[in-house]
Amino acid sequence: MNVFRTAIREVLILEPRVFGDDRGFFFESYNQRALAQAAGIEVPFVQDNHSRSARKVLRGLHYQIGQPQGKLVRAIVGTVFDVAVDIRRSSPTFGKWVSVELSAENKQMAWIPAGFAHGFLALSDHAEILYKTTDFWVPEHERTIIWDDRDLGIGWPVSGPPTLSEKDRRGMRFRDAAVFE
Repeated sequence: MNVFRTAIREVLILEPRVFGDDRGFFFESYNQRALAQAAGIEVPFVQDNHSRSARKVLRGLHYQIGQPQGKLVRAIVGTVFDVAVDIRRSSPTFGKWVSVELSAENKQMAWIPAGFAHGFLALSDHAEILYKTTDFWVPEHERTIIWDDRDLGIGWPVSGPPTLSEKDRRGMRFRDAAVFE
């Protein structure tokens, strides 16, 4: 597995070793030992999520203020623009964001530790992502930062308004959001 650090040191891009030939391909999408050895990620995963989105659907920026979740994210259909925002007040990268294009083709994964808000934009006609989480979903702890917050200045690659859920339309401004110390 190749591990690439992003501009925010704790957010990693993971590239599995893919074995392919004229029959297709094979790779380990998750191997606890390899993840620990290659990337130093030694956390228990307790929940797997599967999300399907049409082109221009933007989901996020989501996080849980209680029972925060680390996420191991990968696209299995299509392509997404995946974003992690550091919302740890004591971090030198507080309020900064990084992005990666995850696709079924590149098979890369993003490791987004607890303490980050997460969102993604579907760039292909349809996109499906799978992500493992380090804690369970708890609705009363869920929070959303508005996707187009001027203070964050995320460079979403979308022309015109994206398709949003009602929850995501009502997201808070970053400056007003509950964050981690």
